[in-house]
Amino acid sequence: MSNSIGPLLKSILAVPLLGCLLVLGNCGYKDKPVPPTRLIPKPVIDLECQLDEKGATLQWSYPNQTVTGDQVTEISGFGVYRYEVAEENYCKTCPMPFDSPMNLPGGVLASEGTKTASYQATLLRPGYLYFFKVRSKIGWWIESQDSNIVSFLWKTPPIAPEGVAAIGGDGKNGLKWNPVSRRQDGTPLTDSVQYQIHRKVDNSAFAKVGPPIVATSYNDTGVENGQVYSYQVQALAIGKEGTAISGPMSASVNASPSDKSAPPPPGDVQGLRTDVGVKIFWSHVEGGDLGGYRVYRRTAAENKAKFVGDVKLPYTLFVDQNAPLGVELFYTVTSIDTQNPANESAKSSEIKIFE
Repeated sequence: MSNSIGPLLKSILAVPLLGCLLVLGNCGYKDKPVPPTRLIPKPVIDLECQLDEKGATLQWSYPNQTVTGDQVTEISGFGVYRYEVAEENYCKTCPMPFDSPMNLPGGVLASEGTKTASYQATLLRPGYLYFFKVRSKIGWWIESQDSNIVSFLWKTPPIAPEGVAAIGGDGKNGLKWNPVSRRQDGTPLTDSVQYQIHRKVDNSAFAKVGPPIVATSYNDTGVENGQVYSYQVQALAIGKEGTAISGPMSASVNASPSDKSAPPPPGDVQGLRTDVGVKIFWSHVEGGDLGGYRVYRRTAAENKAKFVGDVKLPYTLFVDQNAPLGVELFYTVTSIDTQNPANESAKSSEIKIFE
């Protein structure tokens, strides 16, 4: 009996083993497995930082390729790493123990163009150095190398400029404001200061006007006569390391440029007495916004000429029906534009009408 049980036991034990081999033979990938390095995104290389009264705003571009050059269609998330140290305790050669990352969601990349991400760091302490870096992720376990590191020394931002005033001119608006000399906590501002001007028209949003300037006045020539413009000014404290910390916006002020340029005075003015009065005539003035002419008269006994009438376009002739008789008369003519009130030219050369 023992001889018959042995072969039978062997055959029974062989069945599950064969099944296991069959199962193992049917599982796994039909194609070759993808190496992990082909999935790792390239590190972020354009991390940058801007400072304002709220804190630090970080911004960077989504990586669109893996380290092996394959296209990335989606980033699952980002890790933002932060390290802070008091300025007096900073060691250039010591390692930087970054905090645990702040995890941000990612997203699908657009087929064209560049997609950007941002993060705002707040609750910063004056007198502390801050360092930031970013890593991008594809899934939970595939993470890029470190990005470039951005750093800055945080200081209390400056106050908003005070005494901002705006005056409309001809094709320009003039701005001026008081210099900023203190921070929001009342301490003196020892850094150099620059000013950023912001402008809007109608219902548009405020936008920067040119780069920051050092002066406390500015002539805005990029305007159109008749439009109403709103302005705000912002102070930027420039640290020794070149970091700019901007303060809050000033109060908003308005200004409207207007045409204050008069047309040229008329030329070739002539006149003569007639039965219906003194006729005055002159050459037409070339001017894009010419509105008409004004005629002035005085007697020999008067030092200042008086307005006697106006002439609408296209005429260049005026008849003074109320001209006094028996005296010498002197006439001048001016040109005016279409503004309200009109801009008036200088008076023409004076002509004399005899008795």
